[in-house]
Amino acid sequence: MKLTVIGAGSIGSAIAYDLTTRDAVTLVKVCDARARPLQELHDTVQSPKLRSFQVDVRDPNVLESVLRGTDGAIGCVPSHLNPDLARLCVEMGIDYFDLGGSEQTVRRQLDLDELARKKQVWVVPNCGLAPGLINILCLHGVDQFDEVDAAHLRVGDVPLHPEPPFNFRISWSAEKVIDDYTTAAPAIENGEIVQVEPLTRDERIAFEAPFGEMEAFCTAGGLSTLTESLVGRVRRLDYKTIRWPGHASQMRFLFGLGFGEKRSIDVRTHLTYRDLLVRQFRRRLGGEYEDAVLMRVLIQGVQDGRRRTLVYEMVDTFNPEQQLSAMKRCTSIPAATVACLVAGKQVPGGGAAPPEHVIPYEPFMQMIAESGLQVRQRWFDGYVDVTDPSGEAAVEEPARAEG
Repeated sequence: MKLTVIGAGSIGSAIAYDLTTRDAVTLVKVCDARARPLQELHDTVQSPKLRSFQVDVRDPNVLESVLRGTDGAIGCVPSHLNPDLARLCVEMGIDYFDLGGSEQTVRRQLDLDELARKKQVWVVPNCGLAPGLINILCLHGVDQFDEVDAAHLRVGDVPLHPEPPFNFRISWSAEKVIDDYTTAAPAIENGEIVQVEPLTRDERIAFEAPFGEMEAFCTAGGLSTLTESLVGRVRRLDYKTIRWPGHASQMRFLFGLGFGEKRSIDVRTHLTYRDLLVRQFRRRLGGEYEDAVLMRVLIQGVQDGRRRTLVYEMVDTFNPEQQLSAMKRCTSIPAATVACLVAGKQVPGGGAAPPEHVIPYEPFMQMIAESGLQVRQRWFDGYVDVTDPSGEAAVEEPARAEG
């Protein structure tokens, strides 16, 4: 299997590394307009499978020459480029995958469904952590019930060694954080899709030591198309981001002062308040650090006439041997796994759909476990709360398909 990674940034380089470790992958091409990240990738990843190309991905003619001969491409570039990359791949007869983007961006990719079916290739956006892994778990979990009352999704990347006053670091994209904190969050309430104000509905949520009590609050960016998939199937659905306590209050203060606005600071400059905040986030909160990804998906419903609760949970931490952050691992491993399953022809046909509607659950969970992501599954009789599900009466088993 030959795969191309488009973009050699933080996540793109992690995906490239993961792909080189898989026996089924014989060639990994990586392209980026910048020479430095490509050189850093070669310095880090010592594999004969790796090939790099310094090209501007906005030039379809040049990019086409790199893509030719590969089975699939994974987009790891600014999300507004995803629809054009997806179309190029479909026209070339190549499967395409990426980490998702805004609702409008993903919709444009899903509009390629008819063309992709004709070409018998797949366009699969939202292949990372959230959206991505968390959506796959949620939809599969919902399928285990006869009737679902609620699905609660919680996930976040936090520093292992929080430093006051912020106790927060930027794990990936400052722009993405600001977008998620300033865009209404979709949810389902009483069986209908609603929009919830971001940075609201704070709750305290418990995890194992050394984390203890954390906080979670509503943000955009995690559900993507999942609300549309589950409307009519669940009464309640929500998604919240996990941080160290106090973060939501700090961000409400910051955005309340107007620092998320796309308004010019002064008539003499095009620099906006949001631009300034992005710069300061990168300067003060960026860089490498040891982190942890905390994830919990809790589903309450009726199974065989009984009220039950299903909980998926994962705690992944910085890997010192690989020198990979938890966020890189938890984003790159699901994306690489989806790409290998689809481009490896384990998914027949073609079309455009998010991974929860495309990939086979059992092989996917087995492959991410082999790559080091351990998702724990627990069943409870009755309903338990997402903030602190007790393990005393739980039936614990690997997160695998049932039946």
